[in-house]
Amino acid sequence: MEQIQQRSAGRDSGATEQLLLSTLTQLAREMSQSPLPDAGFTLDSSLSRDLGFDSLARVEMTMRIEDAFSVRLPTGTLSSAESPGDLLREILRVQRSGQGTGDVTPGSIEPTAAASRSPDQVRTLQELLAWHVDAHPNREHIYLLGEHGQVETILTYRQLFQGASRVAEGLLARGLESGQTVAIMLPTSLEYFHTFFGILLARGIPVPLYPPARLSQLEDHLSRHATILDNAGAVLLVTFPEALALSHLLKPMVPSVRQVVTVSDLLGSGNVIAVGRASGGDLAFLQYTSGSTGNPKGVMLTHANVLANLRAMGKAIGVSRDDRFVSWLPLYHDMGLIGAWLGSLYYSLPLISIPPQLFLARPLLWLQAISHYRATISASPNFGYELCLRLRDKDLETLDLSSWRLAFNGAEPVSASTVRRFTARFAACGFPANALQPVYGLAESSVGVAFPPLGRAACIDRIHRQDLAIQGVARKAEADAEDAMEIVSAGQPMPGHEVRIVDAQGHELPEREEGRLQFRGPSTSAGYYRDPEKSRAMFDGEWANSGDLAYIADGDIFITGRSKDLIIRAGRNIYPQELESAVSGIPGIRSGCVVVFGVSSRADAIEKLVIVAETRESDATVLENIRREIRHVALDILGAHADDIQLVPPRTIPKTSSGKLRRSASAELYRRGLLRHGRRAVWWQVARLGLAGLEPRLHKMLLKGRDLAYAGWCWMCLAIMAPVIWAVVVCLPGVSRRRRFVQAGARLLLWLTGTRLQVYGREHVPENGCILVANHASYLDGLVVLAVLSGDFHFVAKEELRHNVFSRLFLERLDCRFVERFDTEKSVADSRRLYEEARAGRTLFFFPEGTFRRMPGIAPFHLGAFMCAVEAGSPVLPVTLCGTRSKLREDSWYPRRGNVSIHFGEALHPTQGGWPGAIALRDAARGRILHQSGEPDLGSESLHG
Repeated sequence: MEQIQQRSAGRDSGATEQLLLSTLTQLAREMSQSPLPDAGFTLDSSLSRDLGFDSLARVEMTMRIEDAFSVRLPTGTLSSAESPGDLLREILRVQRSGQGTGDVTPGSIEPTAAASRSPDQVRTLQELLAWHVDAHPNREHIYLLGEHGQVETILTYRQLFQGASRVAEGLLARGLESGQTVAIMLPTSLEYFHTFFGILLARGIPVPLYPPARLSQLEDHLSRHATILDNAGAVLLVTFPEALALSHLLKPMVPSVRQVVTVSDLLGSGNVIAVGRASGGDLAFLQYTSGSTGNPKGVMLTHANVLANLRAMGKAIGVSRDDRFVSWLPLYHDMGLIGAWLGSLYYSLPLISIPPQLFLARPLLWLQAISHYRATISASPNFGYELCLRLRDKDLETLDLSSWRLAFNGAEPVSASTVRRFTARFAACGFPANALQPVYGLAESSVGVAFPPLGRAACIDRIHRQDLAIQGVARKAEADAEDAMEIVSAGQPMPGHEVRIVDAQGHELPEREEGRLQFRGPSTSAGYYRDPEKSRAMFDGEWANSGDLAYIADGDIFITGRSKDLIIRAGRNIYPQELESAVSGIPGIRSGCVVVFGVSSRADAIEKLVIVAETRESDATVLENIRREIRHVALDILGAHADDIQLVPPRTIPKTSSGKLRRSASAELYRRGLLRHGRRAVWWQVARLGLAGLEPRLHKMLLKGRDLAYAGWCWMCLAIMAPVIWAVVVCLPGVSRRRRFVQAGARLLLWLTGTRLQVYGREHVPENGCILVANHASYLDGLVVLAVLSGDFHFVAKEELRHNVFSRLFLERLDCRFVERFDTEKSVADSRRLYEEARAGRTLFFFPEGTFRRMPGIAPFHLGAFMCAVEAGSPVLPVTLCGTRSKLREDSWYPRRGNVSIHFGEALHPTQGGWPGAIALRDAARGRILHQSGEPDLGSESLHG
């Protein structure tokens, strides 16, 4: 806690520093293809990673600095400076030496500490709290609402630290050692916030647990938590007074628990006790999964994981200091703990906190808080929006939801019907049409993985159910298709994070093919606490398994179900969520209390489909009518009857603490005979399922065999043709002859692999010189361009390709131009040579993204091609390549069937000179390629790597 007691030794915010940061920010704003982060930049920001300055931008940067400060910087500054701090030191050195040529008066307004700094450099949650205490100790952080929606408590950053310090002192007095785990079983309250950070300040590891909904469940609740406490090795349990009387239950079950205490037992004087610094790689806390698909597992999240996720989410949603967050989400769940509370803490947002039990009792309170406090951000699982749809019209009369710009829907499957109905119902209250934002995340990635593009309404994909179930292909369906099903997009990966879809063998799948979703990024957990076997199973190399099934279309992720919840019946994939939702709508069935699962018979190993639904009805005739309706619904959705339908009393179906269905637990109850048995004979099931499953099994085997054969054929063609083409190009005299030969070879290779190449807009290519710029999606892009373009043109390639003798000889014989990317001065010299060639009327072909990536999307464009066009007065021709990424992705050697196309757009002419002209050309060309490709805009990563 030493770092809490000491004030940050910040740099002087003098006139020179402020003018420098202002100059760099203005340049970054001009370059940026997305809004800048609200926090701005600091002297420690990276010129390349944070501000996005490449070699050409550094040239412009140097000129602006010299003009602003009337100094002449040494030539080496261009390449040696890594941060604004380096530039500041050089400017001050030059000014002191008398080399400046004039004085600058930037203004007399001094920025406040809070405005001139940001928490971007903190490495731990403790440092994050310390930063706030130092920057604005009396700023209000949390508003805790009471029973009637009134503000019961307001917590400032100073008060949060002071209360946490008192808890930390009490924990240390009870012998807590660094790295030991402390469980928190408290409701949303002032005590919870103090306890969580108190454990961190004492260098312990918090383990949030959900409290019982009712005190009558306390004994059973503690018994069920014993498994988590034992796995975590918790030495202390911090809880509420009523649980103390039952603490003796834990002793024989969890030997590690030394004491069960309340917060009042821990409160000390708040004296700061030195316990040493935490580091980013230390465990911040354990996030236990809810157990919806098996036994709870303790996800290990480091400080670095959590902070990386918060920073990526902030960039994805464009968070600003004007935002306000209202949350009823439980603080033991990652969406409430990290997304709502720690996210608000990081970005200095006011958090209006509603205890979950109040929301469940009065959903209107949530909307009233958003309306009253003019909140801009809030979140809920799908069921929360459904609860609000039940409100009466008169309850909505005074609501004003026009401020609500981001209404996140996640943590459980998102219903297209819910999205439509909520948006339509609350439009009269000012709710924006594009505010409801389905998102995707999981504890293993801290919380967030994917968000939709800002400002876009929810994207709903309508596909053929049969094609997905039998072939695993998400084929678009017409509006009137009888077997259509709707899946809501979960968005696109956050900055710095990636996802991929793989088959059972781990091969990445092309778009619109369903498979297992894997992810990677700085937010990814290292695994599960004290469970090396499950930790190993979580990873496939550097990729983490989500346990979800999904497909990707146009850069968006569409979740189709949990792989463990998937029911394979007669060779068909059945997704329980859709059937559960449909059965819940039958009169007499309790909404949200339907579970569908598959059970393998011990006798014949054939998985049968079981539907269990809760109802309060007891009349035999009524129950039979309900069963008949369920059969009809199952037949409509699946094309087959359910093998068993169980109608059970309320509260029979097991659920997790957050209300999710526990399908695996329900199936186990069924296997043990604790639910009524089905009445169908085994021989009848075997015969019917055997016949029904023969066709889809054969079909899937045929598809897999076809894909493997195609990949083998592609590589055989390449293995035969590549050496021949290389040798001929190296030996054949005359550049034009070599190009004609390569063009013929490229066309032949495309033809042999069954790849149809479509060319559009060839007439737009001028006879005289121009600058061609194209998106970069695959290793195949150069092959496609060579197959199409003829005449005298020159690829502009990165200097690194010269390091390999084979690529160097091949590209040099085709008269390519090479550009250095890392040596700044050489890069500028190479650019100058390209300017001269463009002035001479030569046609140059650039991939301005510089490289390509696995995920669909158009990355930020470098300015080199466009500065070249401006300098030479040459037109820029945007070229869009489509289909190459799906055929062969980055880091993949498994080509897929598919066609490709190339689109030549109309020429763009420079309308002004210099830097502004280059930026205008870049933005216009990139905009056209974005529109033509249909891929997402990855410009939001332009400043953040």
